[in-house]
Amino acid sequence: MHPEGSRPEAVELALFTHRFEAIAREMGEMLQRTALSTNVKERLDFSCALLDADGRLVVNAPHIPVHLGALGLCVRKVAAVLDLGPGDVAVTNHPAFGGSHLPDVTVITPVFLEKDALSEEGVTQLLGYVASRAHHAEIGGRRPGSMPPDARTLAEEGVVLEPSLLLAAGEPRWQEMRRRLEAGPHPSRSVAENLADLAAAVAANRRGAEALRRLARSHGAAKVAEQMAALQALAAQSLSEALVAHGDGRYQARELLDDGTPIAVTLGLAGGRGTVDFTGTGSTHPGNLNAPPAVATSAVLYVLRLLLDRPLPLNEGMLDPIELILPEGSFLNPKFPEDPTAAPAVVGGNVETSQRVVDTLIKALGLAAGSQGTMNNLLFGNAGFGYYETVCGGVGAGPGFDGASAVHSHMTNTRITDPEILEHRYPVRLDRFAIRRGSGGAGRWRGGEGVVRELTFLEPVSLSLLTQHRQAGPYGIEGGYPGTPGRQRLVRAGAPLEDAEELAGIDGREVEAGDRLILETPGGGGWGEPNHE
Repeated sequence: MHPEGSRPEAVELALFTHRFEAIAREMGEMLQRTALSTNVKERLDFSCALLDADGRLVVNAPHIPVHLGALGLCVRKVAAVLDLGPGDVAVTNHPAFGGSHLPDVTVITPVFLEKDALSEEGVTQLLGYVASRAHHAEIGGRRPGSMPPDARTLAEEGVVLEPSLLLAAGEPRWQEMRRRLEAGPHPSRSVAENLADLAAAVAANRRGAEALRRLARSHGAAKVAEQMAALQALAAQSLSEALVAHGDGRYQARELLDDGTPIAVTLGLAGGRGTVDFTGTGSTHPGNLNAPPAVATSAVLYVLRLLLDRPLPLNEGMLDPIELILPEGSFLNPKFPEDPTAAPAVVGGNVETSQRVVDTLIKALGLAAGSQGTMNNLLFGNAGFGYYETVCGGVGAGPGFDGASAVHSHMTNTRITDPEILEHRYPVRLDRFAIRRGSGGAGRWRGGEGVVRELTFLEPVSLSLLTQHRQAGPYGIEGGYPGTPGRQRLVRAGAPLEDAEELAGIDGREVEAGDRLILETPGGGGWGEPNHE
């Protein structure tokens, strides 16, 4: 007897959840092993996920949060414009189709069960989708690294890939993809690397598709679909319970980007349901800090997941109790004309705006002090390559805990390139990588410390920086002090440190051999009034 009538069903769901998660993890391992680029192979700047037949996110591997919440929207929009069949593999990076920014290229594979494997109707059946999204450190654009700090339009940021087939009924279209990467006003500088990483994504998806088909053959397609729906229903129920526990009410917060552009949010919680309303947020950004709806949705989904106290995989069921309002024409929901030269730039929206949206939501809910609120994007390259890294910093403190120091936080979950690999593969020397002591905000619980990263360039390259929290530090809560803002300086070869040039948060320079960059990342905010005893 089972007094808890649902216990056998709960055990079955737990088993299937682990099976689903294993599929996504296998995909990630395959992608890492077979990729060529440092960005994917070493920094792990990629994500893999499993989605149901409606294109809703079911499970993900523990990869990059800003990617994962966007994949469902991307799959649904691509499936709406492409009639995907067995053997097809689609590709896109377009923000109007659920993309985040152009360097993030998404590869989507529908998973069908063959006729002879079905016991039901004897017809080919769509089981779901597998998807991989990887950041290509070079996809074209006005400057190497494909994150030009002064971009004003989407076309300036690189090669725009509208949804198309990378494989059609199993037949590859690599030459067509090569032509697309080499075309346009700002073609890719690393086409061979792009193609290698795309091939790795196709292989990862193939691994995931085979694993999902095996699961369906063992347990039946209907059972797999039932468990996918049950996992999403459990996520929705769990989120509703978490909202009730947090308390009904109206929660508001407002934060400013470094240039003064506001992010405003109002959360209305009642009876286990909620509205997340970004009315009052700034209009379409003139620079590159526009965030497509997929990015804003990812940020909301990530913060909702923070409310749960059970180990559920992030999935779209958590959005079922939520009404999300992204005012059209705001920089969280800009319009995208078909002409990329008329569409807004978005490359900073994915990496910087997403971080600031998360901290604004966390501030409204009172969960923690502000974290570094930036990915400290650092890029350099020339006509032959582009290098990209994000740099860690301080995490905000919370009630009962200090913030972590020198880690990637919130919407990023990447590694930083090992010094040996960095110096072996690129014309740069890593002079210093250390904790930035004293940068965390004071409080009863202290904010985490940022870092100092110093690089000397060994040959001429174009340098780009895309950062936030250079004007004001991350907020403290309950009397806690803000963290120290970030800072970046360029010391020209042979010049003394006192003659260093202060660089803006979003900036770029042409540097020469011997020039040195000193990057200091923000500390996290403190929680509670400091104890001065």
